[in-house]
Amino acid sequence: MLPLIQDLSEPQYRLLLAFQAIILKHAAAALPAPHDSDVGDAAGTLASTIETAGKGIIYEHQTASVPAQRMAAELRELLAEIEREAPAAAREAVTALRRIEQGARDAAAAFPEDGATAYLGLLSRMMADVGSRTAERSPGGERQDRTTGLIIAP
Repeated sequence: MLPLIQDLSEPQYRLLLAFQAIILKHAAAALPAPHDSDVGDAAGTLASTIETAGKGIIYEHQTASVPAQRMAAELRELLAEIEREAPAAAREAVTALRRIEQGARDAAAAFPEDGATAYLGLLSRMMADVGSRTAERSPGGERQDRTTGLIIAP
């Protein structure tokens, strides 16, 4: 996984984590369940659309499958929210999305036992580990994020 985050700037890394969180949330609720190929297609399609817009051409690239299209829509929605706060985020998002695309395409070789969902499985394990280290329960039952101090009510 290190090559996927190697040489990323802080904004790119934050976008990568945000996109991965959306991917996991979407994958948990989606029917039919997406595969790594859908993740790679969704991330690559959105990156291509952003790159094309950067050249002054308004064209929305399309995914090859319905699950990938649904995931791409959620990623696009997140990016639109981020761009309201940081208009230059699209430039940074391309790198993060291309890393997700690469990870989704290469994960099966690194984790052959997980098959078509190797990348999603890896993300699930990684994000669960991060969540268990950064969130703890307060005596009142709320979770407190140790990194930001944010209290999240149950």
